[in-house]
Amino acid sequence: MDIAIRAVRGLSLVCGIVAAALTATAVVVVCQMVFVRFVLNQNTIWQTDFVTFSLVGATFVGAPYVLMTRGHVAVDVLPLALGETGRYWLAIVAAVLSLGFAATATVLTAMFWMEAWENRWVSESMWRVRLWIPYAAMPIGLGMLTLQYVADLVELVTGRVRPFGLEAPLEGGI
Repeated sequence: MDIAIRAVRGLSLVCGIVAAALTATAVVVVCQMVFVRFVLNQNTIWQTDFVTFSLVGATFVGAPYVLMTRGHVAVDVLPLALGETGRYWLAIVAAVLSLGFAATATVLTAMFWMEAWENRWVSESMWRVRLWIPYAAMPIGLGMLTLQYVADLVELVTGRVRPFGLEAPLEGGI
């Protein structure tokens, strides 16, 4: 089980690196687009689509890394108010519900991606990018998010991590 958890964490790290690269590339393309439009006074064709697809893709692909590092915004008033047992069960319920949502979204976005692939959808811009390429970020990112939720749930159930990442239990709550 440790090997599987390490593999999921490694893939989540790769997702984080890819998301950072997509974001950095989008920034460079925006700078290039400004230069082309305002300095050279030329039209841009592919840049707006590329930046949009890159940033949306970075959001989906970067999600497992954010979950792994607990980089999301957390409101921990309720977990802090609960005792150790309540905190544990709240973490289990939250993880199972989140896992269910991520798994459902993975299936639905995979079906959407497949539809774009089979019907040869292209963007409506002059660039005419094949939409299955940017749409792939949705099932890939959400699929990895699902795996990261499974790994987190296994770690929680086996006692490898504490609920909500809280280090010390608060006896009796607040």
